[in-house]
Amino acid sequence: MSILISLHNRLFSAIDAHLAPVLVPTLARLVFAMVLLVYFWASALTKTGAGILGVLLPSDGAFVQIFPRQIEAFGYDFSKFNLFHHLVAAAGTFAEYALPLLIVIGLLTRLAALGMIFFVLVQSATDVIGHGVAGEDLGAWFDRASGALILDQRALWVFVLVVLVLRGAGPLSADRLLRQWVSG
Repeated sequence: MSILISLHNRLFSAIDAHLAPVLVPTLARLVFAMVLLVYFWASALTKTGAGILGVLLPSDGAFVQIFPRQIEAFGYDFSKFNLFHHLVAAAGTFAEYALPLLIVIGLLTRLAALGMIFFVLVQSATDVIGHGVAGEDLGAWFDRASGALILDQRALWVFVLVVLVLRGAGPLSADRLLRQWVSG
């Protein structure tokens, strides 16, 4: 039995030392790209205003999605939003484009992943508090259902992002090229 335990320990120590540092962050970025890149970019498109500066001049849809309670309180009069609201909408729209791109190409990955974690938490709070997501869509942990939009799915999203915060982008990334360029 001790031979099996020793073999197990040697095998997984080698995997931890050589394979995990390459595969874990690379696969985390790949899964993020496959599952969430288009999701966030499609969401950003619904908030983008007209023209080349559309990210800086968010559409009415941005305010409806980001400030649902306030738009109702304002009677859907978009002129009542002030500079703060415009800055938040523009920053949120820009973040939905930029942060996923940074993660996929592996540039400033740890910071981009932290930004995405914050984004997902704010998005989830807005969905629950502002849009009234509840019940089966909200979900519950430790239940038999695994497809709830908020607690189940977004916990997995955040886990993938935490992997990137802790492990970085991996060897196939712009971060690695940047490190090599800076170190000479």
